[in-house]
Amino acid sequence: MLRALKLAAKGTGTAHPNPLVGAVIVNNGKTVGEGWHRKPGTPHAEIIAIQQAGERSRGADLFVNLEPCSHYGRTPPCVHAIVEAGIVRVVAACGDPNPEVDGKGFKILQQAGVEVKVGLHEERAKELNRAFLHFVKSGKPYVTLKLASTLDGRIATRSGESKWITGESSRRSVHRLRSQVDAVLTGVGTVLKDDPRLTARLPGSPGQPVRVVLDPALKTPVEAKLVQEADDGRTLIVVGKDVPEERLGPLAEKGVRFVRLPSDEGGFSWTGLSGSLVDQGILHLLVEGGGRTAAWFVRENCVQRFELYLAPLLLGEEGIPSMGSLGIGSLVQAPSFSIVRSRRLGEDIHITADVNVSAKD
Repeated sequence: MLRALKLAAKGTGTAHPNPLVGAVIVNNGKTVGEGWHRKPGTPHAEIIAIQQAGERSRGADLFVNLEPCSHYGRTPPCVHAIVEAGIVRVVAACGDPNPEVDGKGFKILQQAGVEVKVGLHEERAKELNRAFLHFVKSGKPYVTLKLASTLDGRIATRSGESKWITGESSRRSVHRLRSQVDAVLTGVGTVLKDDPRLTARLPGSPGQPVRVVLDPALKTPVEAKLVQEADDGRTLIVVGKDVPEERLGPLAEKGVRFVRLPSDEGGFSWTGLSGSLVDQGILHLLVEGGGRTAAWFVRENCVQRFELYLAPLLLGEEGIPSMGSLGIGSLVQAPSFSIVRSRRLGEDIHITADVNVSAKD
């Protein structure tokens, strides 16, 4: 199963919007076939493993990190191929909550006489496909909020100097994060101040995220780097419905795409924004904004995970805080977290934390 999970991860950045799936076929203690899902419309992991194993699939065990599909999509159901291949046992890490699957795959296999075991390395499997599983259950994107600050929670000096608070190892980690999500979002304030590219700049990055800017009044200049690189079709600006159409023209000529949403006092609602992001095929969103943008997402109770990079520096109250106002009057109102992991990156500390469910109720 660990091998299946490792294979599944190879689809990061290419399998979207499908889940990451790896499969290993074992016969008499030997691996005879393996595969992973590469991209939509191509054979699923189980099919690739069966094709590789050939006749050695008969009497074999199949290890897969997600319940095999039982419905027709771009490709036929995997469960039928598993049965026809003569596989006698399927060991799955976890079920697929997709209503088109959701236990149906296991049931079909069992009815065909295939032994089914579920739960081996379940937590690892759910972690790997956490964005997909969240979307299937909620219909909304999985949101990761990235913050990089000093030990006292400052992201820049009073004059706005911020390059670079964190070190090179932390910056490489952020680029890796970008390569693993569907989109990176920031506010127009960050665009005007820092002129970011919001791209994954690591050798061999499996994919590039969509670049999303929240810009109700359309202040993004045509000279911005993410506009100049918009000919790849990956720059998306969310603007208010009242922005005149003619103002969109110069940016649209560069390849920028737009989403219009109602705005209230210069902002959007998460309900409207999340629906538009899903319409654009964005299931995993990485937020990299200033304190105001970060606080908005926290107040909207839509953040699932924090990626926090802490540098061994202090800027004091003169520095610009990493988080804007949350309107918290007492400790019981403060969002709480569970630490997933922490590690040292050069001189920095990288903390991954999940928002406690009770804090979002």
